[in-house]
Amino acid sequence: MDFLIVLGALVFLMVVAYRGYSVILFAPIAAMGAVLLVDPTLVAPMFTGLFMDKMVGFLKLYFPVFVLGAVFGKLIELSGFSKSIVAATIRLFGPKQAMLSIVVVCALLTYGGVSLFVVVFAVYPFASELFRQSDIPKRLIPGTIALGAFTFTMDALPGTPQIQNIIPTAFFGTDAWAAPVLGTLGGVFILVVGMTYLEWRRRVAQRAGEGYGDPATLLNEPAPFAGGALANPLIALLPLVLVGVSNIVFTRWIPTLYGDTHSFIPAVIGNPPPVTQEVGKIAAIWAVQGALLVGIVAVLLFAWKPVFTRFAEGTKAAIGGALLASMNTASEYGFGAVIAALPGFLLVTKGLGSISDPLVNEAVTVTALAGITGSASGGMGIALAAMSETFIANANAVGIPMEVLHRVASMASGGMDTLPHNGAVITLLAVTGLTHRQAYKDIFAITLIKTAAVFAIIGLYYATGWV
Repeated sequence: MDFLIVLGALVFLMVVAYRGYSVILFAPIAAMGAVLLVDPTLVAPMFTGLFMDKMVGFLKLYFPVFVLGAVFGKLIELSGFSKSIVAATIRLFGPKQAMLSIVVVCALLTYGGVSLFVVVFAVYPFASELFRQSDIPKRLIPGTIALGAFTFTMDALPGTPQIQNIIPTAFFGTDAWAAPVLGTLGGVFILVVGMTYLEWRRRVAQRAGEGYGDPATLLNEPAPFAGGALANPLIALLPLVLVGVSNIVFTRWIPTLYGDTHSFIPAVIGNPPPVTQEVGKIAAIWAVQGALLVGIVAVLLFAWKPVFTRFAEGTKAAIGGALLASMNTASEYGFGAVIAALPGFLLVTKGLGSISDPLVNEAVTVTALAGITGSASGGMGIALAAMSETFIANANAVGIPMEVLHRVASMASGGMDTLPHNGAVITLLAVTGLTHRQAYKDIFAITLIKTAAVFAIIGLYYATGWV
């Protein structure tokens, strides 16, 4: 019965998300409904003491990353740099390679530090125009954007500033560049297999005589991209490069400056206790925040005039998007924390804990909890908070480096997290004007490829010892 309660809460949240209801509203309803069935007296205490505590704790650590990433992405858009990057990519690959062009553009933006949610808004107009010109069904756009933005640049490629690659640093004492060989090869696997799948889907549609679709019957159709005066692509790429380089520099410099811990007195009146920061656990987060600030300043320097006129309005929209994205994720994080505190979850963890191999155990646990919570970052955070010490002990027993644990956890988080109630999936479908029934199949297929890549790099590590 306890297991059925946990399963019922998950299914309920997936169904309401599938039908378009807000996860921010229904995640606590689903969580507290499960608690009500287990022990009604715990509803209020668990809501305040666990759900809200975990939700706010997540925001405390990661909300600045969401905000700075969203603002940076909005400035990239206002400056025209995103259009310049898209246009240059189209010239490089040609209009016949519409899918590859969009994947590359999404990859450049996300690896440069732009929020996944911002990338969806920024790239969709150009994806629509490219797919229309190439007569590729619009329903394939979400899967294409998902491959470029939600997979290899989100958590596989070393150094990516996306939050899914940052969370493991606080648990394993690593940095964003952990396991560069495994991460790179895993990213190549996802890109090659993912593009093979999308091209196969395109050819099947072409043989069936299916085109883009009638714009008169499609929703959220943007105006065709008409070009215009664009910045030099090298200038447009420079802020993205600076974010990546600054992230490396700050990752190495911050621990040297602050040491293992840093304390300060929070007031000049009275004798308050000092506030102590464990720098090793948050240095990577500080590094990403600093890198995004460098990128924002660079965009302002190179494109002050076009940005300044729309700065107030644009940043308001960006911050609104960051609030929605972070609250979606944090609410799902709170949901997962409550589910993890229920007796039925013990059955899940016992089943997962029976897996003897340390890396396979970590991968299955993280991707399963990411699926339960509908959030890569939320599920991974819960899994690592609950079981990281076990993962570390098991890895140390057989000589597995912490960098490998980091990369496996990061990549596994982006596997089964993209179930129907995932915030990024909901946003992607809403922006493109498509429904789950029309386009979710391809998103889920990309998810399966992404999940398979985790086990591919585990096998590669055991076969070669590469890190």
